Amino acid sequence: VILQAFPKLEILNSHFTRNYGEWALGFCAGVYGKESPGVDGGNKLRDVTSLDLSNRCIHNLYNKAFSPFEMPHLSHLSIRGNPLEEKSTNELLEILRRFPSLNSLEVDIPGPLGESALEILESLPNLFLLNGVKVSKIFESEKHVVDSMLQPRLPDWNPDEPLVDRVLNAMWLYLMSYRLANEEKIDETSVWYVMDELGSALRHSDEPNFRVAPFLYMRDGNLSSAVSFSILWPTRYVQRGDECTRDFLPGIGEDKERSARLTAWFHTPKNYFIKAYETRLQKLQSKHFTLPSMRSSQTSSLRQTGNPLRVYTDIPQVEEFLTRPEFVLTNDPKGADIIWTCMQVDEETKKAVGIRDDQYINQFPFEACLVMKHHLADTIQEACGNPEWLQPTYDLEKNLAELIGDYYVRERDGLDNLWILKPWNMARTIDTTVTSNLTAIIRLMETGPKICQKYIERPALFRGRKFDLRYIVLVRSMRPLEIFLSDVFWVRLANNTYSLDKRSLYEYETHFTVMNYRGPLNHMQTLEFVRDFEQEHQVKWTDIHQRIKNMIRSVFEA
Repeated sequence: VILQAFPKLEILNSHFTRNYGEWALGFCAGVYGKESPGVDGGNKLRDVTSLDLSNRCIHNLYNKAFSPFEMPHLSHLSIRGNPLEEKSTNELLEILRRFPSLNSLEVDIPGPLGESALEILESLPNLFLLNGVKVSKIFESEKHVVDSMLQPRLPDWNPDEPLVDRVLNAMWLYLMSYRLANEEKIDETSVWYVMDELGSALRHSDEPNFRVAPFLYMRDGNLSSAVSFSILWPTRYVQRGDECTRDFLPGIGEDKERSARLTAWFHTPKNYFIKAYETRLQKLQSKHFTLPSMRSSQTSSLRQTGNPLRVYTDIPQVEEFLTRPEFVLTNDPKGADIIWTCMQVDEETKKAVGIRDDQYINQFPFEACLVMKHHLADTIQEACGNPEWLQPTYDLEKNLAELIGDYYVRERDGLDNLWILKPWNMARTIDTTVTSNLTAIIRLMETGPKICQKYIERPALFRGRKFDLRYIVLVRSMRPLEIFLSDVFWVRLANNTYSLDKRSLYEYETHFTVMNYRGPLNHMQTLEFVRDFEQEHQVKWTDIHQRIKNMIRSVFEA
């Protein structure tokens, strides 16, 4: 109604109308206003060097007034927060290319000019600054997401949340960490801490003027007497009144997902990450894997004669418990039929020791594809794509952007967003965390490389508790593939009743099942578990067992 009554309006409620022209542009450039309404005629845009058009709801930059003829000296332009959907990316870039003096541009990335800072710079070679960052630095770091105007994340909570929950949620914005290593403890535990008011007030900068490091003073020469400090020192010349800043990600470049990791502290462009997630998902969904038909087993015994098999081992438990008459221990690896060792046997080792191809070794080629979690995920996703039995899994060292996109899509669609983080190559649930906090997910990368998997928030339970099943698989041959599954599997049970209460995520005995090293150990015989599980859930275990066998076979086929 207002626009119909005043058809010459160029700005309404801070938004450009379809009628915008010289006056609207001059208003944003500070040329026209209350004191100088521009009624005296003449082109006052000719002297404009800086123009801020951010958040003006502009749909089209193609305008007679927005031209190098009208603004020949324009050197800085901001077009953030505008849809600009009526012209293609190439058409918009062509409009901007016409401004000979334009050397500084502020634009959403991803946005109307594309998804890559590098591609924008290739199309606008005269630029010196893109989103406040020097072009030379962008090319050097190969940054695709460049944004100097990122808004910081602030602790958010709802009024009903207890204070403890508010602190636990907000602490990831301020936490620092270090690890202590000593000779006795191989699996060191990370120490998380918060600096005092001064240290916590230091803001992030890609070009900081200070550095901070933890420092332990051991008064009596041992850890129990240690007093911890944070040392702060300048790395460049500073003057009175300068803000002190630090790099939240020191030493971490784009090869280690720097731009994506800044999402822990800043509101980064969601569309960029959602697009990365959707691209990866389409790639996984395009893969289809069909299990080859099974051939009848041609297995023959290793014992070609009635003599016992000679076994070489350097594992004390094997020496102690391998007492069956079909085997005899030997100290000579060259004369052994079976070599069962804890050392890595590669081609060099085989040559040095004299190991032959007809000897059996308790290792198979490229077993890291299965025994390390990130390689296991890669192996399955490369061969099978997105099988129903594998939860969405991301190697955070290379797929953090896609994980963030998945998180945002679930948040948008109102889906569960609980995730579990697991170190690449640790056992016993060490450094494993369950959380729905995106900042926490990203910060936990600091304690070592991890995968992040969608947590199964509604698992099958046994007597109200979580459980897992450990199967023993014997690989006899890779080509042709010949594997055996032990009839006996181990049932491992959590000690507490399962819960999704936020506080329970910090309770090891609720969400984890490895109790060999902490808490009481609940052990069940296989047959007893099968009988009780069938009774509780009214299912046939043979059906479940067949699905498990198919899954295990799929993994080894992959």
